[in-house]
Amino acid sequence: MKHWQDTTNAVVGGWLIVAPLALGFQSDLVAMANTAIVGLLLLAAALGAIFVPRPWEDWTETALGLWLAVSPWVLGFQPQLARVNAVVIGLAVLTLALWALQDWGAGAGEKTAH
Repeated sequence: MKHWQDTTNAVVGGWLIVAPLALGFQSDLVAMANTAIVGLLLLAAALGAIFVPRPWEDWTETALGLWLAVSPWVLGFQPQLARVNAVVIGLAVLTLALWALQDWGAGAGEKTAH
């Protein structure tokens, strides 16, 4: 099952990789590293889901979105822009991944493109 949500999450993963430089929070090493690493992992999971769709890839995207949304509090990000970016993007990734996962449960063997 291929989902448009995975393509969107791949683009978002690319954004996360460049976000520290684009938003100017590269001086906060923790925020920068977390954002870039999550971006790389999200990009890899989303590309995997695009080319060889499996439910575990959407579960991985779900976990990454959840982590990204809570990471500012767990890791103590200082830059306001880094926190806002992580929460907003994390919730978007989480929503898209859970949306895609609905098809895996409801489709039970059906092959549909969304």
